[in-house]
Amino acid sequence: MHILSIKPEPPGLGGVIARFDIALSDELRLFGLRLTERAAGGHAVYAANTMGRRSATFSPNLVEQISRAALAALKELKPHDRNAD
Repeated sequence: MHILSIKPEPPGLGGVIARFDIALSDELRLFGLRLTERAAGGHAVYAANTMGRRSATFSPNLVEQISRAALAALKELKPHDRNAD
């Protein structure tokens, strides 16, 4: 599992922390995922919508793995990377 790119979101967007792309394996990449903070604690990961419908869902275990990887990638960003695409 590898975060391909990640971009922090400004505060106030419904709990969205960042948008990112991920390679779950050499065979599978997902683009436009959202990392959010849950009101009850923890994090949620949402795939991009297609025509108003979910394009993918993730098990709680996979959400935990993906969110840990995304949060680690966010910590690695330098201040000037915040606006990088």
